[in-house]
Amino acid sequence: MAAVQVAKKELRRKIQNLLKDVPRESVNAQSTVVANKLFTLPEYLNARRISIFLSMPTGEISTTGIVRDALSKGKEVFIPYTHKLETTGNPSQPKVSVMDMLRLESMEEFESLQPDNWGIPSLDKQSIPNRQNCLGGTGVLEERPRGNPDDLGLDLIVMPGMAFDTDFQRLGHGKGYYDYFLNNYSKEIAGSPRASQRPYLGKLNCPSKLSLHCILC
Repeated sequence: MAAVQVAKKELRRKIQNLLKDVPRESVNAQSTVVANKLFTLPEYLNARRISIFLSMPTGEISTTGIVRDALSKGKEVFIPYTHKLETTGNPSQPKVSVMDMLRLESMEEFESLQPDNWGIPSLDKQSIPNRQNCLGGTGVLEERPRGNPDDLGLDLIVMPGMAFDTDFQRLGHGKGYYDYFLNNYSKEIAGSPRASQRPYLGKLNCPSKLSLHCILC
């Protein structure tokens, strides 16, 4: 296991060096190609509730066009919100960073989001307790009140990745946010009407100057 983690770390370093050389013009052009492809897919066209990652300033395709299109079509859009989670009752234990998917209400709200430490547009912390969670209720997972069971789950998850292999296995940024989210997603929908309706995973990355992948699996 340790050897695998070392190999992943080295691969991330190599890919980051490659991504630094991709011109902004190329990223913008590839972002448009991927978004236009996504817009033609029935998995997107038929989706009512969609999770979409918001892009870092560099090294990733821009999902701005996807967010705008989804909102303009009346889809319910959920975006990542990362926060600290206490894993034990001991305050001396370090907190871990985790991720929930919370509702983005409008185009105006999207345009007003402020960047976090990564430069990623982020939801206002003060709005979190009253914001719809994709897994039902409002607020973050461990504190939220339960809501209508019909307001649970997603039809499509658009997620980032640094690289993918030929079997579509994903190499993320190493923080484990999507591992945490997808694991909780599976637990939360177990026994619900959504349990038999797994969401499609749209995996987007910008691996080189030449290509950009949009994979549904």
